[in-house]
Amino acid sequence: MHTHTSQRGFVALISVIIIAAVLLLVVASSGLTSFYSRFNTLDAELKARSEGVADACVDYALVQLALGSDPSGSTLSLNAIDECRIGAMTGSSQITFRVQATSSDQAVTNLQIVVNGGDLSVVSWAEIATF
Repeated sequence: MHTHTSQRGFVALISVIIIAAVLLLVVASSGLTSFYSRFNTLDAELKARSEGVADACVDYALVQLALGSDPSGSTLSLNAIDECRIGAMTGSSQITFRVQATSSDQAVTNLQIVVNGGDLSVVSWAEIATF
């Protein structure tokens, strides 16, 4: 009889160890998930910022064109982490140019813009892979 009681204690001990290990894994994985989701949220925020900077840069380029200036090669620093560059202007009846905006060097937005040379109305506005 004594052997049977000690086996029950052993089974209970092993069960507790297995349950504790499973719970530890569940808690650790949920902690890592929330840790990584913070970085995903930060990436999304920086991408939204770089898109806003790119939009502002296009507006600046269009204003410069309306004033008769060529904004090609301009670099604009909006604050400590947001910056944009305006590429070369090509064409006359339809002017094509590219804009690259960065937010903290992690998020980049590259746009290719085509505008009507006469009234500067936007013909095409597309995000592209490279500047």
